[in-house]
Amino acid sequence: MTMNRLAVALAALMMLVGLSTPAVAGARRVPRIRERHRLERHHRRSASPVGCKLTLVAEPRTITSGESPQLFGRLHCPNASAAAQTVTLYGHSIGEATKVIGTATTDSGGYYTLVAPGPTTDTLYYATAVGATSASKAVTVAPEVTIHGPAESAALLTGGRNRVTFSGTVSPIDAGAEVVLQREQAVAVEEWHRIHRGIVGPHGEYSIVHTFAIPGDANIRVIVRPHRRFSAFGASTPLSYVISQRQNPLLTLLATGSGASNDPILFAQTVTLHGVLQGGAGQTITLLARAKKGQFTSVATTTAGAGGQYSFPQAPQQNTAYKVLGGGRHSAVLFEGVKYDLTAGVSSGIVQAGQALTFAGTVTPYRQGKVVYLERQNASGGGFHVVQVATLTPGPGTSGSYSITHVLFGMGKQVLRIKVPGDPANEGIASAPFAIEVTPSPAAALRTIPPERLPGEGQP
Repeated sequence: MTMNRLAVALAALMMLVGLSTPAVAGARRVPRIRERHRLERHHRRSASPVGCKLTLVAEPRTITSGESPQLFGRLHCPNASAAAQTVTLYGHSIGEATKVIGTATTDSGGYYTLVAPGPTTDTLYYATAVGATSASKAVTVAPEVTIHGPAESAALLTGGRNRVTFSGTVSPIDAGAEVVLQREQAVAVEEWHRIHRGIVGPHGEYSIVHTFAIPGDANIRVIVRPHRRFSAFGASTPLSYVISQRQNPLLTLLATGSGASNDPILFAQTVTLHGVLQGGAGQTITLLARAKKGQFTSVATTTAGAGGQYSFPQAPQQNTAYKVLGGGRHSAVLFEGVKYDLTAGVSSGIVQAGQALTFAGTVTPYRQGKVVYLERQNASGGGFHVVQVATLTPGPGTSGSYSITHVLFGMGKQVLRIKVPGDPANEGIASAPFAIEVTPSPAAALRTIPPERLPGEGQP
């Protein structure tokens, strides 16, 4: 066992027994949760001298930095009126002093609500009124992560001379945190593994340069691991790419799609594969294809025309790698991506806080177990993050259907969209954004909701 592994093991053991953890080179820093536990013990729920009790709920319980949770509850006084009472709400972010974040007035039933200012780190809330103190409620905050790379329609190539830079920001700034460039497994859905590492810089920036070695699909995202004040990881929205080899000038292979882009194409669109065999007029050209990790097999032949030109019409149903043989030569591998076809709609463009909207539509083709993301735009306006995950069910024909019921809290405009993440079979696609206006709701109508299903962190 190396010295670094011994140090990491020692750090883990010390955490289990409640001791402080020394800095370890190469080990992830663990958020300071002991301070949270002390605060929870200090602010245990208590009744007032006149017997009043106060409840508190915070929703959502997991958010991305900058979003505003809604705080609500009820004051119950068996021997006095709970109406028109002032409730003071406090917030304590890890590493900061407790402060008043606002006040609310109870209604005739003792109910109250307040939309809290958007926290940037894990925060504990509690409330007081007429001498009663509520239990504390935690809101876990994930950092906001953006990613910038080539356009998803860009033709990316293998090899060191075609290195690709992925850059972005982590907010709030968490200098020294580990960022990980992840790629989805070539044979599994929602299985992310590390392909490169980086570190958040002093201004919240990161930049990772990566070389793709193998042609094929590449579903890419960046995550920032829990560090210092954060106990949750942050993830960028996934990007879908197709990677091909550099062209052989003696036998080229190109693609022209029937839609707006050549690569990737939408499901059910066609593509014309074409090229030139130098000095190959009259030669037989054989087209070979391979899906996922299969073997190349011959799918068509033709005869090169004048100047060695040839073409093949194709209608691939999933991501497919192609190459051609002719005149004793072979072309580079051309990877043709096929995007899912997506329809998306929402039940309304306006909703009261605490009430649900339904996002529904179809995805073609249907694949068993395929997930669909409901994403919310980051508070900064740059990029999206996942707020709920659903699974397709069989739909009409070759399509699958989804229906996502999501409860919105807060107030004002929230921008959401449907995202079908890419996978080894097909490329990802996103809907147009939906601008939803969230209006105030009576405090008595607000309810706690079950935790949402979200994507996992993936392999280290």
